[in-house]
Amino acid sequence: MIGRLQSKARAGGAVLLAAVLALMLGACSSTEPEYVELPVEDLYNQAMNNLLEGEYVEAARLFDEVERQHPYSVWASKAQLMAAFAFYQDNKYDESINTLDRFIQLHPGNRDIAYAHYLRAIGYYEQISDIGRDQKMTRMALESLEEVVRRFPESQYARDATLKVDLARDHLAGKHMEIGRFYLNKGEYLGAINRFRAVIQNYQTTTHAPEALHRLVESYLAIGVADEAQATAAVLGYNFPGNPWYLDSYALLTGVDLRPAENKDSWISRIWKSIT
Repeated sequence: MIGRLQSKARAGGAVLLAAVLALMLGACSSTEPEYVELPVEDLYNQAMNNLLEGEYVEAARLFDEVERQHPYSVWASKAQLMAAFAFYQDNKYDESINTLDRFIQLHPGNRDIAYAHYLRAIGYYEQISDIGRDQKMTRMALESLEEVVRRFPESQYARDATLKVDLARDHLAGKHMEIGRFYLNKGEYLGAINRFRAVIQNYQTTTHAPEALHRLVESYLAIGVADEAQATAAVLGYNFPGNPWYLDSYALLTGVDLRPAENKDSWISRIWKSIT
């Protein structure tokens, strides 16, 4: 490297070589950059510029610097929240959620606390995986979204959180349905019934409810519990008349000379109150 520098020096002059060598010596003299405290407005504005330019890593770093260098300024809490947003934009959900947890703990009365809870919930929501995988993140998202709706019902975030609650619940119901169908196909009817019952008991308002009712009819008939099959079909027909799943249940029952029939002592009648 020195040889190349000397060659360039002969072409450009000894002054250039001296300057480059000085920079090299200066760099070697210290392995750590000199700490420079900057005005809080400069740090915050530069972080915002980085954020708007999509430079999320640098934005998060500078927002952290605002909090570190000026922990007692009015900008510190804002910077902490913006750092969480920068992490979120960069798909670093764990870092975002951890930052938000700290913000919520330190600033429970902050004017932006509703947003902090909402962004935390969205951080979990964005990590919801296919129903074939573990649904821990779905459960965390559901709990966090429900907290937003419960604690901040009048906030601008409540409506979107409510919509996402429904989607998260539907996702969890879908997981139970997938496992229930697996058990049903293997002839493990009790395991299937438990899963389909979980959908009806906990996720009755989701899109999976009609199929769950039908699968219960199918499973009950398979183990010879005709009265529960008939009662379940009655609930399915009452709440979803004309639904293809009801037509399938009706065909199953009539195929063995049975009809849908209400039974007020059955499990389904106790759980599902809509039928009278």
